[in-house]
Amino acid sequence: MSEPVVMLSHEMLAPVRQPLEAAGFRVAARWTLSEADRANVRVIVHAGEIPLTPEFLETLPSLGLIACVSVGYDGVDVAWCRANGIEVTHAKGLNADDVADHAIGLILASWRSIVAGDRVVREGGWRNDDRMRPRPGLKDRKLGVMGLGAIGEAVAVRAEAFGMQVSWWGPNPKAVRWPQAESLLALAADSDILVVACRADASNRKAVSRDVIEAVGPRGLIVNVARGSVVDEDALIAALKDGRLGRAALDVFEDEPTPAARWADVPNTVLTPHTAGGTVDSIPRMVAQAVENVRLFLAGEPVASPVAA
Repeated sequence: MSEPVVMLSHEMLAPVRQPLEAAGFRVAARWTLSEADRANVRVIVHAGEIPLTPEFLETLPSLGLIACVSVGYDGVDVAWCRANGIEVTHAKGLNADDVADHAIGLILASWRSIVAGDRVVREGGWRNDDRMRPRPGLKDRKLGVMGLGAIGEAVAVRAEAFGMQVSWWGPNPKAVRWPQAESLLALAADSDILVVACRADASNRKAVSRDVIEAVGPRGLIVNVARGSVVDEDALIAALKDGRLGRAALDVFEDEPTPAARWADVPNTVLTPHTAGGTVDSIPRMVAQAVENVRLFLAGEPVASPVAA
């Protein structure tokens, strides 16, 4: 039997080649994959938000595992993969604290106008009378969390430390101390700040719709650290421009990288380039988990972190 090939699915994963090769695996990249290697690809190491179509996967006759370095796996049709004998793993919970930290950072940066204030100072626009028009603080504000998984719970705990009133919505009940809203729309209407922290899938595409956005309202803030697909981005931009939504702070976008021109004239936004989960602490853990899943699979052993059925 030919030596199994571990294929990197995207250029951003190029740094993962070294730990895979150090573990003794033959590594190839999708963007330079030869036909000889294609036939022997047993594993794809993947960034889960990037689409892997069944049509492409069918060109890899020996494929048995997709090991997502990321927590999310919304670019992978897990049901199709399982039906075709392909296992899918991910980095469950390994960067939840880092993403939650970033979400709180986005809240502070936007709600307290920190980014805008930095710009004012640097551009020479500091006026003393501006200090007499402060924004509200965070204590006693209502924070709604869409999706109370590991990230959502970590956001809720952090928000409580700021004295915020936390509630949440998700499709399934949970035994937690925070009240569950009856719907996403109800959560939005009762929140000063709505944090989107859910797992993305086909069921919640553009779930943060125009109605939800307008329910948060002209004094409210929407923070997205989940996936760009969960928010109707066109509706969000229109609401910010029209003043029907007060502010938005986003780490994820409908298309990535998002075009700079798309946001050039959109007011009251804080934007970061999908970096919430990538720290010097979390990335090594996530890469190590993916490498371990590759090792276990190729050794014929059960993988360590399969995607839940």
